[in-house]
Amino acid sequence: MSSVSTRHVTGAGLLVALGIIYGDIGTSPLYVMKAIVGDRPISQHLIYGGISCVFWTLSLQTTLKYVILTLQADNNGEGGIFSLYTLVRKRATWLVIPAILGGAALLADGIITPPISVSSAIEGLRILYPELPTIPIILAIITGIFLLQSFGTEIVGKIFGPIMLIWFSMLGLLGFLSLAHHPEILAALNPVHAYNLLVNYPSGFWLLGAVFLCTTGAEALYSDLGHCGRPNIRISWIFVKTCLLLNYFGQGAWLMLQEGEQLNTNPFYGIMPSWFLLIGITIATIAAIIASQALISGSFTLISEATRLNLWPKVKIEFPTNLRGQLYVPSINRLLWLGCVGIVLYFRESANMEAAYGLAITLAMLSTTTLLSFYLFFKYKSVAIAGSLFSFYLLIEGGFMIANLEKFQHGGWVSLVIAGLLITIMYIWIKAFEIKRRLNDEVKFKEYLPALKELSNDYSIPKYATHLVFMTGAQHPREIESKIIYSIFQKRPKRADIYWFIHVSTTDSPYTMAYKVRIIEKDDIVRIDFKLGFRVEQRINLFFRKVVEEMVHNGEIDIRSRYESLNRYNVMGDFRFVVMEKFLSKENDLPFKERKIMEWYFFIKQFIPSEVEWFGLDTSNVEVEKVPMVIKPVSLPELKRLK
Repeated sequence: MSSVSTRHVTGAGLLVALGIIYGDIGTSPLYVMKAIVGDRPISQHLIYGGISCVFWTLSLQTTLKYVILTLQADNNGEGGIFSLYTLVRKRATWLVIPAILGGAALLADGIITPPISVSSAIEGLRILYPELPTIPIILAIITGIFLLQSFGTEIVGKIFGPIMLIWFSMLGLLGFLSLAHHPEILAALNPVHAYNLLVNYPSGFWLLGAVFLCTTGAEALYSDLGHCGRPNIRISWIFVKTCLLLNYFGQGAWLMLQEGEQLNTNPFYGIMPSWFLLIGITIATIAAIIASQALISGSFTLISEATRLNLWPKVKIEFPTNLRGQLYVPSINRLLWLGCVGIVLYFRESANMEAAYGLAITLAMLSTTTLLSFYLFFKYKSVAIAGSLFSFYLLIEGGFMIANLEKFQHGGWVSLVIAGLLITIMYIWIKAFEIKRRLNDEVKFKEYLPALKELSNDYSIPKYATHLVFMTGAQHPREIESKIIYSIFQKRPKRADIYWFIHVSTTDSPYTMAYKVRIIEKDDIVRIDFKLGFRVEQRINLFFRKVVEEMVHNGEIDIRSRYESLNRYNVMGDFRFVVMEKFLSKENDLPFKERKIMEWYFFIKQFIPSEVEWFGLDTSNVEVEKVPMVIKPVSLPELKRLK
């Protein structure tokens, strides 16, 4: 994807956009009209009103909010709710709340989308084979999708675009041909039909929960901004929206031919000629797989960003291909697979899954609206612009949220429970970070420089390493954690020729890769500050080696062994990393709530990679030291000395 231009409209860029962005929203015709009609008698009032609601939802929600407005908020070419959060987080710290809510809701969406998309496609086979058991087929397809994740999708990704081009062309052509049987359906463009459905049709307002399914993939348009670029997304959306609307109107025309009857087949398959049915089901299944793949990849990116922003535990992240931005998160892959299998086994039918779908994603859209409103306020310094946008979409999305709440008892609670669990993990992680930050563990470096230089030259102490490297969390170069001082001087005196201190900070720019070297004492003490973007893998071992090579080349440092016999033959000195891993000391007197948060924090840490793995250090030359964390020491008891 890195070879595709994201700044200009290109054929390749448009094709990539079709392949990776529109999977979710592009497969919505599989179930939207079926969900709107449900078990209600087919009537002009219902069909015209439902189609009108779909048209105006795609126009106001997807096109205006996301394609026109939200795509403007790019973070150095990157999009997504966490990229939007990084643009505003320094102006208002409380905006982390909508960021967390939106991120968790999107992850919950990633668990429900594959089952509902694949189920809706495969269930079409029942038209040809009524007794066919579909659940084993659905589970097999979903399992296969997740098994392929670890290999990356570089090869498969190249054919996503052409397949989705076929898919959308099929949607448009089938819809257009069906539209000819009842062209009067075009009158649904008039918003009066939508108004009449919501206000005058019995329980019409609650149909918004079904209508909302047509725009559930809108967040992906913004999340994948970095892969395709704003121009390619906006131009390709014209084609996609046209094909989607043709299909929706075509389904509406077909439904009007069944006026007065109950719905007995999915209108998506109803508009297909019988000879084309098997071909259509096959293409729909492939499109559903691509939609699932896009949601899974998006979930990986979301977790990667949340991890760099300290909103999620530091899980293992792999990069299976050389494509920019493509990554694989094993723990999330397993979590999503288990969630998808659970959804399929619990709901069993796509019609039942529709009840769980949409409730969580309204939360994500409201979160994006909140963040976007503040972004526009900070950018244009206009309360009118930000307030108007916020009020307008709060009204629309608030309506969708209320309508979707009807789904709660019918399965909507599942998506909220999933989102709630994810929110809880994020909350624990953030609050634990705030509690730890109260621990003043940093001291002035200059107070220990003389002792450090003397230790380096004290030949009565066995040499620990030629080059001793510490990972430090101290932001200011003039400070150092007291635990590192304790490790060097007291826990076990660590004599080295050169002491290195490495600090890593995450920037709001996604792909920043920069560093700064401070030689505190020539040939004795060096500090390196790495500034890495929130989408950059922290391969500190590799980066450190590169920095050392450049310093040697520039004559800034001599890394040869200080042993005379080895120095004579230009033998390089050894490097050893020391990483501090904290554990919660029993000598803490924390309030009940904070104690429980820290206990859960350290419980979660048992299941995630260590600091060594997270920083990408070579385990052959790393020593991990356990350090007790004392945030609020307990009061010392009064002991009476006996004579």
